[in-house]
Amino acid sequence: MTGTGALKLTNQLVFLARPARVSPDGILAAAALEFAARGFAGARVDRIARRAKVNKAMLYYHFNSKERLYRTLLRQMFTRAAERLRAIGAGDGTSAQKVDRAIAGMADFIQHHTFFPAIMLREVAEGGAHLDRETLKALAGVPRSIAGIVQAGIAAGDFRPVHPVFAYFSMLAPIVFYLAGTPIRKELSHLHLIDTRSLSLDEFVQQAQESARRSLGRDVHRVRTRG
Repeated sequence: MTGTGALKLTNQLVFLARPARVSPDGILAAAALEFAARGFAGARVDRIARRAKVNKAMLYYHFNSKERLYRTLLRQMFTRAAERLRAIGAGDGTSAQKVDRAIAGMADFIQHHTFFPAIMLREVAEGGAHLDRETLKALAGVPRSIAGIVQAGIAAGDFRPVHPVFAYFSMLAPIVFYLAGTPIRKELSHLHLIDTRSLSLDEFVQQAQESARRSLGRDVHRVRTRG
């Protein structure tokens, strides 16, 4: 083989090997910021590729389409959140302690995935238009994990009979809304309309935990029945 031919072959092999060296996680991280800022419809693959420092061909090599990239991101997040909650449910402690840990765990998870509230609120507003069956199956793991904790508490006599899915929404929704509203709270404080500087996430989590315990507790149920 001539020197020119060997060089061409080497260049071809480098090109073919390049996709394996591109980090799919890096692409997903860039996509998360784009989807959170602009939603699915407004997101652009070229901006995601630039942020991830790859070309569009490499992005499509790993994910085929914007839709697949979006769904992969959501499935990954739902799966990780569900695994964390299942571990809490399987751990030691009372039912009330597990609820406390689940609420703190959800808040911590969302705080470390700051794009999550914006994407989820957009998806809720659009009626889950971009969630296929596999993504919904991953999503279902989150309420199922919370439901397992609540159902165990009911069976042990620690909690009053409640629908576990209602309990899940009463725990998750305030956290998502609170964290999604962080930029608005900062602007309210900046304009001196409402002073929100003292509202820490830790204090919010503590209040959410107390509210959940009161809502699930059997004493609350008895008081309401007598009333």
